[in-house]
Amino acid sequence: MSLLAELRRRSVLRVAAAYLVVGWLLTEVLTTILPTLGAPDWAARAVILIFAFGFIPTVIFSWFYEVTPDGIKRDHEVDHDDQAGGKTGKKLEQIAVVAAVALIILVGLFSARYTADDTGRIDVAVNNASVAVLPFVNMSNDKDNEYFSDGLTETLLHMLSQIPDLKVAARTSSFAFKGKRVGIPEVARALGVAHVLEGSVQRAGDRVRITAQLIRASDGYHVWSENYDRELDDIFGIQDEIAEKVGFALSVSLLSEGGNNKVAGLQTTDPDAYDLYLQARRQRATYSYGGLRAAEDLLKGALLIDPDFIEAKTELATSYMHQLETGLMEEDEAFLQIIAITDQVLAVEPENTIARAASLFAKTGTRMTQGDMDANADLVPQLEAIVAEAPGELQSRVLLVRAYQIQQQDEKSIQVLAEALRQDPFNPAIHYELGTANVRLERWEEARAALEKSLEIEPAQPNAYVYLAIVSLQAGDGVGYVSQFMKSLNVDPKDHELPGVLATFLYQLGLVEIGDDFRARVQALAPTSEVAYRIEMLRAMAVGDEEASIASARRAVQDDISERRFSYGGAVQHLLRTAVRGGNVDELSAWIEERAPGIFDVDADLVQQKYRLAQGVAFDAWYVSLPREEVLRRLDALIDYAASVGFDVSQNSTTHMSILAIRGETEEAIDIALNEVFTDSVALHLDWRETFAQAQYKDIVADPRIQAALRRWEDEEAALRAQVQGYFADLHAAS
Repeated sequence: MSLLAELRRRSVLRVAAAYLVVGWLLTEVLTTILPTLGAPDWAARAVILIFAFGFIPTVIFSWFYEVTPDGIKRDHEVDHDDQAGGKTGKKLEQIAVVAAVALIILVGLFSARYTADDTGRIDVAVNNASVAVLPFVNMSNDKDNEYFSDGLTETLLHMLSQIPDLKVAARTSSFAFKGKRVGIPEVARALGVAHVLEGSVQRAGDRVRITAQLIRASDGYHVWSENYDRELDDIFGIQDEIAEKVGFALSVSLLSEGGNNKVAGLQTTDPDAYDLYLQARRQRATYSYGGLRAAEDLLKGALLIDPDFIEAKTELATSYMHQLETGLMEEDEAFLQIIAITDQVLAVEPENTIARAASLFAKTGTRMTQGDMDANADLVPQLEAIVAEAPGELQSRVLLVRAYQIQQQDEKSIQVLAEALRQDPFNPAIHYELGTANVRLERWEEARAALEKSLEIEPAQPNAYVYLAIVSLQAGDGVGYVSQFMKSLNVDPKDHELPGVLATFLYQLGLVEIGDDFRARVQALAPTSEVAYRIEMLRAMAVGDEEASIASARRAVQDDISERRFSYGGAVQHLLRTAVRGGNVDELSAWIEERAPGIFDVDADLVQQKYRLAQGVAFDAWYVSLPREEVLRRLDALIDYAASVGFDVSQNSTTHMSILAIRGETEEAIDIALNEVFTDSVALHLDWRETFAQAQYKDIVADPRIQAALRRWEDEEAALRAQVQGYFADLHAAS
């Protein structure tokens, strides 16, 4: 018998063919899927090697063994004339064919239908009419010129995005590959595009040299490339030329529009104004105190040069919005500035979506600070319409998220941000917003993952570290809390609130000397800020100097500071609590009302937001100074108000416990305390002694179960104090 006939008889050829078909198809599938799932590069190579090295042992095994209806047997034990054995061989062939067909279908379906998920993975199916603009490389001797090459990239992105039917990868996702040694095919696959525009910029004095090339990712073919060596005054002409030639190259081959796409760049022709604008964009990127202040100054400089520079105006309005959120500006001032700027923009461009969204938000915010909380109900649908109109504009989405936040609708925020992430998966700002939304929803692991992803893309974000600190504190990790704050201080040393919040934590924990180090930073950076008022009061309380703490709280009310970081409300609360102990509630209340008329009027239609907060903390004094019927009436009035603005008081366990205590529902209050409040870490309730010392909690505190829980918190607080103290001791020793 010939060797070929013997190979057929022993089914070696069948097995070899089946192995090669199935092995090849599995390799194709796995090497396609594994990179998409985030597997390391060596995983795909390992799959190929495993199938390659497995071929010879499989063939040898099939020579000596045969698959029969009775199981696997050695070849000499098999009757090859048996029809059942022949059927088994045919079944093997059928199985191989079916497996091959199934795997081919699977590959086809996966390639055609794999879509983005909430982690930001991009569609594998790629639209041919698509392009990503990678950050142009700064080839100048001066590395500080990098803002210029980045700005050129951003402007080209802006211009190309105006071409109809052309998909352009989002700016921040493109910039995620800046400085990384990643091949064009991998970049294109990650961003879901078919083409990549890359280049370099070399600037020397008043001259600039730019190279640009459009590459087809599938085969590395250069669709178009060109070099420019011009005067800097001609930068706008270069940008127009690059954008139009890229648009022409793509239009002719893909969009069938004959390349007649005219795109508009930034609305300035002054290179100095443009230069300042680019520097401002770079400064704002991390939303730090120093960066936001620098961006404001640079943008004002650009507008002095070119008062009609629309993009500089919208950027300035956006910067003021971020200054408001980070505490650099007070609400009234920020809203007035934003309204004034956006009014100028809308007079020229009535459909400018950034200006429309910012104007709506600022005008609504002004009404809300005056007590008109119904204003937000009108804001939400209008912002939803703007987002639907311009889904790629992130700032409008962020403002919509803020509107949802006010209405306690953070689930909707998650949906809005998830859609933004599908469009721009490597944007650190979107991951940050997702993290903060999950913090509000108390989804701690999801919050941590999103915030860490944001920092992975952009490490210099102070606010992301702050929210990671909050996540740590939820688990009672005081060391994690302070260590994250230290990271935020390192990346944003000009922010006075960061050391102020840390000093607050340390004073409440009883670590006065350590807290004083951070208090000194606040005094150096912003001695008249709201947080400076608050930490002065807390320090006096920590050392037992009640007279000094009262004087500090009185100054806060006298100076009518804004409500930030519980500064105004905390001062009112402390004054009323000390008045209860001193028996002079009526006198103290009259003093406060004289300086803040209407502060305790729960029935007024329009009440400043900070006054509403003060009313909420006034029950400590009202409980002992007013008739019970009046206390309960005021309580019901505030609960109704909270419900009218979308706040369910029962969702906050401490507030819920307090309401039940005031109503005299002692057993229900104890139940909430034991099952919701005391299940928290003491790190979240460092003012627990002051809280439970109030008169409305007398019957609750008398319960033995509450006494045991308070002792447990006391022990936990002592351990927390020791851990944080040890952390700073180690930090000091290492420095």
